Amino acid sequence: MSGQAVTIPDDRAFASFKSECLREEGWSQTYNKGGITVWTQGLEEDKTLHKMKCCMVCKDVSAETMYDVLHDIEYRRKWDTNVIETFDIGKLTVNADVGYYSWKCPNPLRNRDVITLRSWLPIGRDYIIMNYSVKHPKYPPKKDMVRAVSLQTGYMIQSQGPNTCTLTYMAQVDPRGSLPKWVVNKSSHYLAPRAMKKINKACLKYSEWKQRHNPGFKPWLYPEQTTLPSIPLSELSIQRAESLENIDESCLDETHNREDSD
Repeated sequence: MSGQAVTIPDDRAFASFKSECLREEGWSQTYNKGGITVWTQGLEEDKTLHKMKCCMVCKDVSAETMYDVLHDIEYRRKWDTNVIETFDIGKLTVNADVGYYSWKCPNPLRNRDVITLRSWLPIGRDYIIMNYSVKHPKYPPKKDMVRAVSLQTGYMIQSQGPNTCTLTYMAQVDPRGSLPKWVVNKSSHYLAPRAMKKINKACLKYSEWKQRHNPGFKPWLYPEQTTLPSIPLSELSIQRAESLENIDESCLDETHNREDSD
């Protein structure tokens, strides 16, 4: 999303995202354990900006359930232990909206947040959800958070039958900060696989939870259900990383890091 104006992804953008999720050329495999594989790209010594791709086969989970879980913001507040705050700001089209998400970072790093334009598209029994960072005038960076920049982040869900799917998560995020190398390594070797396992676990419990929490409400499937206010594209602008404060956390020692328990 390198253009100057905010645009809603078209079919070509979704096709390009899917192609990159499936591509192996140009990627380096950094993790392969327990049915989860992680690849990284562009890990230069002097840069923290890199691309990461994580893939997992999810048994006993349909593609449709995975799609619902990744969309359902109320359920996310229940299973996502990294979330600090998340909410939808407004809708753009029947398959695009703008939202806020803030998350805990490993101690002693500062926590991050992001404003993104998110869009989604079912392709047969497969699904894609992807986002990139935008600026919204009512939600400027907070003093106690580091505003990260999603250049392009998203999920591809591929049906492998009625009760199995493959989930691919691909992220190119600028965390706005000179991070220690242990953080970059940790994200691919520990945090990403753990996050995938949490999503899979959440899917197994979703049907029971949803039956007790507004079971018919799925605005990502039925746009007429949405109660979000409409946002004109003119209110939004591209979030440039260089316009944000750059935080140098490169000297922070991993020994101060505390793991959150599952």
